[in-house]
Amino acid sequence: MDRNLLGAFLRGLSDLGYVEGKNILIEWRFADGKYELFPGMAAELAHMNVDIIVAGNPPAIKAAQHATRTIPVVMISAPDPVDHGFIKSLSHPGGNITGLANLAIDVSVKQIELLRTILPKTSRFAALLNPDNPDSSAAAKRIQQAAAMQHRLQAIFVTARSARDLDGAFAAAVSEHVQAIITPADGALLQHRAIIAQLSMKHRLPAFSVFRENVEAGALLSYGPNLSQNYRRAAAYVDKILKGAKPADLPVEQPNTLHMSVNLRTAKALALSIPQEVLLRADEVID
Repeated sequence: MDRNLLGAFLRGLSDLGYVEGKNILIEWRFADGKYELFPGMAAELAHMNVDIIVAGNPPAIKAAQHATRTIPVVMISAPDPVDHGFIKSLSHPGGNITGLANLAIDVSVKQIELLRTILPKTSRFAALLNPDNPDSSAAAKRIQQAAAMQHRLQAIFVTARSARDLDGAFAAAVSEHVQAIITPADGALLQHRAIIAQLSMKHRLPAFSVFRENVEAGALLSYGPNLSQNYRRAAAYVDKILKGAKPADLPVEQPNTLHMSVNLRTAKALALSIPQEVLLRADEVID
């Protein structure tokens, strides 16, 4: 789970009458972007025989799936959970896993359209990928295809596994003479959103992301699912399971709306003018 989004999950529990330490006990485990820690943590929780495991992203969900086939697992944010093999279908999960999917896999085309709208003269942009994320290859393919749909727009790929890799990733991007940077959905990189925002400002690269939390940290624009809302909604699944519902019978929820945030402070610092058509469509403008 992302430490900075725990408040949304706890508020969701509170809305349903649960107070940590009073009528619900929570065993917190944090990988802080280190995917290799998930299997050990999941195995430990399964050995403790907890009532429910709540997992934030695909690597965590996969670790929980391998650790137990009996303890209910609630997904917070899973792009294409059927393709990952977590569930049989959205309407009938069929196993011990249910929760929330997200639409992050479908936003690349729109993100790049927005990049071109704001930066019409852009010819090259960088995409920052985490090679430890099992979705990174698919994300690269989607970005490549989305870029190809735009006239004379080229995607350059740079990688980072942790915060210590980010300086090098940005240096590689700058050496390729890119004019913007995109960060696809990735739990580890989300942990380092403040550093990514700082480096994007240092190198004068407008940053586009999936999650609004990146925009709060200083990215220029986000377009994608509302991750905070997913954390809050996950509490409803916890409540239903604690009251006797079986994960196999609880349909996976897929948000039907996407959220756009724009940071005008960042735009001003980068001497960018955000088109009125973008501002009118934005759900949130940070000024």
